[in-house]
Amino acid sequence: MDEVRSAASGTSTDGSDTTAKGADAAAAPEEAAGLTAREVSKSFTLGGRELPVLRGVSFRLQAAETLAVVGPSGSGKSTLLHVLGTLERPTAGTVTLAGSDLYSLPEGALARLRNERIGFVFQDHYLLPQYSLLENVLMPALAFRRERAGARQRAAELLARVGLADRLGHRPAELSGGERQRAAIARALLNRPALLLCDEPTGSLDHATAAAATDLLFELQRQEGAMLIVATHSRELAARCARRLQLRDGQCFEA
Repeated sequence: MDEVRSAASGTSTDGSDTTAKGADAAAAPEEAAGLTAREVSKSFTLGGRELPVLRGVSFRLQAAETLAVVGPSGSGKSTLLHVLGTLERPTAGTVTLAGSDLYSLPEGALARLRNERIGFVFQDHYLLPQYSLLENVLMPALAFRRERAGARQRAAELLARVGLADRLGHRPAELSGGERQRAAIARALLNRPALLLCDEPTGSLDHATAAAATDLLFELQRQEGAMLIVATHSRELAARCARRLQLRDGQCFEA
């Protein structure tokens, strides 16, 4: 749950020093609206031993492009999404989004960029049970203790676009699994992110519901013009993306 709270609030999970200095890196024109990962590596320490998960991952994604990250369980798909979404700092390498070198930013600036420019959809919807559907979708707009102008109207419009206009006041427990995941997609798009990261977004849904959620995800992605990266085991979902990245032994290969 920590990563989900971080994604909604804009804070990172590693407790980095908020006083660190940093600045946006100068970006090449072709990178200005896209995403670039350069030699990204990530290791974890377990039992005194270093466990490498990502080894020099590099790729570039243009604005509004779609990418599926595929590979067996344990290949590092979720870890890569966490690094791209600034929920986990890389051990080495850089990530640039829309001209900003993410990990050179001070923590406060990074938190705001995460909240405003990156949307997250997880396998579990992570809607807060005590709040209505409208309030849940509004959460990203409340991260800095103030509601952004027009956010409530934007949330209601997104819920209408995902077919939940008549569910605004309902609590998550009153909805089906498919309806909850549609609400999670709406929440991820609230702040008009440049990058939408989805970690097994249909993994907990039956086939028919998953197909409907996939159609909705790609329809909204096209309408909003966001870059979309999906980590998935689903061949059907991966086939919907323009590009595929295969992770194997911590390294990536364009499929």
